[in-house]
Amino acid sequence: MSQQPPKIEFPCPYPLKVVGNSAEDFCEYVINVLAKHAGPIDMSTVEEKPSSKGNYTSVRVTITATGEPQLQALF
Repeated sequence: MSQQPPKIEFPCPYPLKVVGNSAEDFCEYVINVLAKHAGPIDMSTVEEKPSSKGNYTSVRVTITATGEPQLQALF
């Protein structure tokens, strides 16, 4: 018997993490790209964190996922 992966029930909160080279406008850039696919971003869900040496930055954002096509477009 093979086990099926759990299905996501849409719409739902969906956390994303984007990592890139540190730049002054990196977080703003990530938010703008996500907003094109997910609509307005709730800024209270945005977390920006530089790497230990400051070369990279990670941005965590929770969007409201509306379906598989939206997630595919984001990835």
